[in-house]
Amino acid sequence: MRTRVRGWRWRRNPLRRRSDVVAAWTALVVAVLLLVGAPLTGALVGRWAHDDARAMAAEQRAERQRVRAEVVGRPPDALPTVHGGQDDWYRVAVRWTEPGQGTRTATARVAAGTHQGDVVDVWFDARGRSVGPPADGTAVWQHTVTMGVSSAGGAAVTVLLGHAVVRRVAMRHRLAEWDREWARTGPEWSGRRA
Repeated sequence: MRTRVRGWRWRRNPLRRRSDVVAAWTALVVAVLLLVGAPLTGALVGRWAHDDARAMAAEQRAERQRVRAEVVGRPPDALPTVHGGQDDWYRVAVRWTEPGQGTRTATARVAAGTHQGDVVDVWFDARGRSVGPPADGTAVWQHTVTMGVSSAGGAAVTVLLGHAVVRRVAMRHRLAEWDREWARTGPEWSGRRA
């Protein structure tokens, strides 16, 4: 049963128990942590993730080389795919000309829907292996938002679980206090002797 009087746990009252005060302070701390702490955690983790993702994208851009190449291999007729989306990749032979080194051929990753004779951008790392393109600004922001929202949600869940534990302990103490009070006043009301 809820009371209609706001803040009764904060006022002096002969019916107020220590567990009521703990519950009131816990509710205040939980509200502050949910309204300030969880968003602040999300913002800080998001900022860290953004800086980290930007550094990783810059590192990828520095170590990867983009080459305009012609697809010379025959793409597969049917792609073994789980997604079925437009972002699927497959490996096929490509050819390009490097200044001073002549024509080179390698196997590279190309997007689904690419046909023989198409000119595509392919990326190679320092060892000459075909790799995906470096992360762009959209990927950096997706990583930032995902990390920020996940950490804010994790902080909120942690606070709520902690609050549930404190409420459970407070309820046990409240019931123990009521038992002690009833043991003291019960015989006066019922006429029984303890």
